[in-house]
Amino acid sequence: MEGGRLSRRGRFAPSPTGALHLGNLRTALLAWLFARQAGASFVLRNEDLDRARQQPGAAEAMLQDLRWLGLDWDEGEDSGGPYGPYRQSERYGLYHEHLRRLQAADLVYPCYCSRRDIASAASAPHTAHNAVARYPGICRDPESRERQRRGRPERPPAVRFRAPDTVVQVEDRLYGKIRQNLAQDVGDFVIWRADGTPAYQLAVVVDDALMRIGEVVRGFDLLDSTPRQVALFRAFGYAVPSFAHVPLLNDGQGVRLAKRASSAGLAPLRQRGMRAEQVVGMLAASCGLAPEGSSCTPRELVADFRPEQIIR
Repeated sequence: MEGGRLSRRGRFAPSPTGALHLGNLRTALLAWLFARQAGASFVLRNEDLDRARQQPGAAEAMLQDLRWLGLDWDEGEDSGGPYGPYRQSERYGLYHEHLRRLQAADLVYPCYCSRRDIASAASAPHTAHNAVARYPGICRDPESRERQRRGRPERPPAVRFRAPDTVVQVEDRLYGKIRQNLAQDVGDFVIWRADGTPAYQLAVVVDDALMRIGEVVRGFDLLDSTPRQVALFRAFGYAVPSFAHVPLLNDGQGVRLAKRASSAGLAPLRQRGMRAEQVVGMLAASCGLAPEGSSCTPRELVADFRPEQIIR
């Protein structure tokens, strides 16, 4: 894959921190439609690195809900495949290997800063999308880093990637061109957390690259982090996949349903007697792929699916 072209292989990568809410399920449906309409394989990956937030039985429940809706996958932790394991907690060796590659190339450094250090720095503006504090580079300088380390001898360091002072451009299939100068807009970003776990930015790049994912379809809330991932793909010499960030499911007041008690998963709908076809029709209608009141299967949506129809 290094330096080569990618197929349109797609994926859905939920975290087992509770029931899949309707926003998750709509993203899963859209990711599945992108892949199936292109005649591509679809991968289901379990992003279970956040052990503290995991709930017992959530991983199994996710599989059951996706199957009930009529979604299927070609590779996953339950079905295997050539690029496993498909559970992130079983891929630590791969993440460590890639961390060592960045260390050998002097593209990363240890960081002893706390969130308070970063927030209190006068030169820490915020980015437009997610109000992420720009890292002011305290530990990039070896002398400053040593002072930070001595001030917190008990604190294990995180590891930061040296953000290039260049504009990274991403052509999103739904939102068009996204441009970021990582050094100026984000600063050096964490790829390995102080608690000893790989950060999302590193793990998702390693997984998508090694699983040969050619098209990443996911929620709009992750759009702002995409240039960071593109920089990592390039640092490793991996081909960069294409991206499509789909809109989040909101209520009538624009509140993201994922943050509301009423955004529980399929259980309340099934208790009311809704069939899978009705739920799929409701999810499709909510983003412009079907008329209101539709009842259909995912397979019935594939033939007429066009990404440009998605309401943003």
